[in-house]
Amino acid sequence: MSYEAVLFDNDGVLVEPVGRSVLRRATWEAFDALGVSDPDPDDVDRVSIGVTPDLLSTVCATYDLDPERFWRARDYHSSHAQRVELRAGRAALYDDFDAVRDIDAPRGIVSSNQQETVEFMHDFFATRDLFATAYGRDPTIRSLSRKKPDPYYLHRALSDLDADAALFVGDSESDVLAARNAGLDAAFVRRPHRESYDLSVDPTYELDGLADLLDIDGVPVRGR
Repeated sequence: MSYEAVLFDNDGVLVEPVGRSVLRRATWEAFDALGVSDPDPDDVDRVSIGVTPDLLSTVCATYDLDPERFWRARDYHSSHAQRVELRAGRAALYDDFDAVRDIDAPRGIVSSNQQETVEFMHDFFATRDLFATAYGRDPTIRSLSRKKPDPYYLHRALSDLDADAALFVGDSESDVLAARNAGLDAAFVRRPHRESYDLSVDPTYELDGLADLLDIDGVPVRGR
């Protein structure tokens, strides 16, 4: 079997992830912009990463904030902070990114980061043309229910590429589960930040880096 497409998570797979402290500070700035100057640090953590609609609603109720308005502010400040990190050179493409260029099949991105952030990253690195489709989240609460492990954005990418048999490459359990939920094979990349990361679900492949993709049977490679 030959894969008809290869899909990638973005942060931690193609691009180095920004530090959690950066996202936490951006969330604090979102609170401050809406008049909450001293939120509980635990609440800041809760809506910095891995946010669900219910959790967002609970935290916003604590401060009498409109969830939709807060979420727009949070996404805006988070995206801005990530752009600052990129421009400062504190987040970059991984050294093995060129392996993506060697894949002789349509490529796409499915990320739980903001859509505009994903687009900015690949415009910044001049790599956007390598991907026939790219999905991040819309800046809405509804998008939180559609992020991985929900297969919603994977299905949209597959439709764009007119592909059924595809490989999804990620660095988290939610990526592996999303692939399974979409009926796809999953490749888990154990980057340094995932060295001691435990998975409760088995991926189809476990890789040390993107170059290992080129050795997988079924991944079309240029010149072979």
